[in-house]
Amino acid sequence: MPTTSEPAIRVRGLEKSYKTVRVLRGVDFAVARASIFALLGANGAGKTTVVRILATLLKADAGTAVVNGFDVAAQSAHVRESVSLTGQFAAVDEILTGRENLLLVARLRHLENPGRIADDLLTRFSLRDAAARRASTYSGGMRRRLDLAMSLIGSPPVVFLDEPTTGLDPQARAEVWQAVKKLAEHGTTVLLTTQYLDEAEQLADRIAILHQGRIVVNGTLAELKKLLPPAQVEYVEKQPTLEDIFFAIVKDPR
Repeated sequence: MPTTSEPAIRVRGLEKSYKTVRVLRGVDFAVARASIFALLGANGAGKTTVVRILATLLKADAGTAVVNGFDVAAQSAHVRESVSLTGQFAAVDEILTGRENLLLVARLRHLENPGRIADDLLTRFSLRDAAARRASTYSGGMRRRLDLAMSLIGSPPVVFLDEPTTGLDPQARAEVWQAVKKLAEHGTTVLLTTQYLDEAEQLADRIAILHQGRIVVNGTLAELKKLLPPAQVEYVEKQPTLEDIFFAIVKDPR
């Protein structure tokens, strides 16, 4: 069994090619337990490929990966029991209500007290007032929160979020950010892939930048800032950002 001192995820020398295209060229990183790790990179950088390998959906050409103490290649069944994967689009059944979606997953996993599990998650993700509504009536942020809640049924210690805020408006993104932060607060390890710089800055305990198939930098936000020359101090009038204006108008407390 894994110990709390071991990383939840450890990747060494990971390589993957599609025919003549080398997508991963020796990727190395580790993710501490109960932390949020952001894998940052442009489209096509290989972020989703890393996640698919770690989730046992794709085989690496070379290198090793361990998730929750289990080798991804040799102990794939144990890895699948330890993880949950949420992709770029919410996998909810729009015909069912929010509560029915959660009940369905809990019953498919043969868990005891599915009703209690559903109600606890509805409360945790601030969806109790919408529990009896069909998911088709949910906003993008609510649907994403429901998707995250569904991914936690069975209490997986590791959650992969592959660009979870793609296509969401600013308010919905903020709702998802709050939900992701709560995952780590409850002890879940989160590996988040994103192409949004502000998302990584807001959420991650550590940030790794994936570029041309390799991790080119890996550290905390403070450590990454030290890579640049010291900022020159200038006194200028601070203008509000578009984000400041948006949240002020919609009266969102953030």
